[in-house]
Amino acid sequence: MLYAILCYNSEEALSAWTQAEDDAVMARLDVVHKRLAAEGKLGPAARLAFTSAATTLMKGHQPPLVIDGPYAETKEQMLGFYVVDCESQDEAVAIAKELEQANPGIGGYEIRPVRLFLPDARLG
Repeated sequence: MLYAILCYNSEEALSAWTQAEDDAVMARLDVVHKRLAAEGKLGPAARLAFTSAATTLMKGHQPPLVIDGPYAETKEQMLGFYVVDCESQDEAVAIAKELEQANPGIGGYEIRPVRLFLPDARLG
């Protein structure tokens, strides 16, 4: 089953990182990424740009309302995501725990089952 692991963190905290701090976190995450890829469990993954680059289309307006910025005004923002192929939700939670160990801090990892809209779609 596919699971999305949505990564939330503080943009303020991340934007304060030096390049060396960012590189160190990415190197620790890369260890997890390579293991998941070798096991055939890693699907699409992305690090999102900060919310200052976001545009949101608000539903329920005619014509649709397009605004600058993220949909949610929160302390932590969704800054990235993974799609992983796991036998169970427990396995997806274990992966999220491994990601957290590589990238600790405030925020969280939200784990949700994924239903694909494309028939017979598989991970890369």
